[in-house]
Amino acid sequence: MKKLLAFLFIGVMTFNIQAQEKPKKEVVETNEFKIDSASVLTLDSTIKTLYAVISGEKGEERNWEQFKFLFKPDAKLIPSGKDKSGTYRVRYMTPDDYIKGSGKWLVENGFFEKEIHREIDTFGNITQVFSSYESFYSESDEKPFMRGINSIQLLNDGKRWWIINIYWTQESEENPIPQKYLP
Repeated sequence: MKKLLAFLFIGVMTFNIQAQEKPKKEVVETNEFKIDSASVLTLDSTIKTLYAVISGEKGEERNWEQFKFLFKPDAKLIPSGKDKSGTYRVRYMTPDDYIKGSGKWLVENGFFEKEIHREIDTFGNITQVFSSYESFYSESDEKPFMRGINSIQLLNDGKRWWIINIYWTQESEENPIPQKYLP
């Protein structure tokens, strides 16, 4: 019986020690870009990396490997907006679909998306972030050409944060961003 108790004690202590160890930062090189695994260790770093990885000056390639690293398999990017008839629609994309559909445009035109306000709701290991943004063609632009809100759903699996979905809409004259979602 003493051996069994000692074995259980050692097992529990080993588990507790391993759980307290801080994850090590790992950088994986793919082609000319690097994937920074530390970018997903906190909610804040995950959101900041999301904005940073799609942003860049005209002619600047994006690190799409880092972009894809943010998302759980089967994650969706879901833009919403009015069609020509005035009906609100959504489109479901994978991270690869987003890269194929927007990647070239981002590089050819320049694009910076900057978070201006964040509201966070968490329950257990799931989090919902309402992240208000402004979009610019260049980092030096003073006036955004577009604003909106990203609704970002995330999962913390105990090791890192994963983006499950990003569902967004742009601000319009008839649908301005509410004051509570502005700085």
